[in-house]
Amino acid sequence: MADSLLALKTIRAGYGEAVVLDNVSFELADKGSLAILGRNGVGKSTLLLTIMGYTKVARGHIFWRGQDITGTPPYKRARGGIGWVAQEREIFPSLTVEENLTVAARPGHWTLDRIYDLLPRLKERRGNKGNHLSGGEQQMLAVARAMMTNPDLLLLDEPFEGLAPIIVEELAGAIRRMLLEQGTAFILVEQHTEIALSLTRHAIVLERGTIAHSAPSTELEKDTATLDRLIGLRVAEPEALRQR
Repeated sequence: MADSLLALKTIRAGYGEAVVLDNVSFELADKGSLAILGRNGVGKSTLLLTIMGYTKVARGHIFWRGQDITGTPPYKRARGGIGWVAQEREIFPSLTVEENLTVAARPGHWTLDRIYDLLPRLKERRGNKGNHLSGGEQQMLAVARAMMTNPDLLLLDEPFEGLAPIIVEELAGAIRRMLLEQGTAFILVEQHTEIALSLTRHAIVLERGTIAHSAPSTELEKDTATLDRLIGLRVAEPEALRQR
């Protein structure tokens, strides 16, 4: 645990008296990447919310760079280097693309110019307000805004949900380049199983709020029996993303 960026130890968490996660433990190395897979309603998004500090932890501990942050409020976790892209995107609709990016900026590798180089579509729309963007462009903006905080760990909650294949390819390519260029650690919740496994080094599968399976992503990608048993219908990735 001393060498881990993030570690969860026997976490039991949920909302009020409702328990969603039980006995969840895993570690993420610095610059590591983890896919969280599972059917709908098994606690994937709740796991990210727990890491950010938005749920009630009834048992267990969360460690960030070796320090116990179980009781630390969300804003301090964000200041400490944990970035989060919510499933609802939550961009500022009345601000322009560039204002959305600069309002969240913190010193580090990811600057406005680097973001525009990574996602040229945002540069083209830099003067457009958030509510004038397409759904895919809003998702790109949400990811880019989180990157502008220069986090050590980025939490992504179903970033490809409902997006056109061409946008999925563009956004997945940006995330892959982000890994190669800066080595930012990230945890990805995603229904597109093949995409999630192609972007990450390790994966866990949740079932009824517990970890039912853990394996390297390349190993799980080949284990179709386990994927079919624990996830069921697997969403195939666009053809272009298979060329990696």
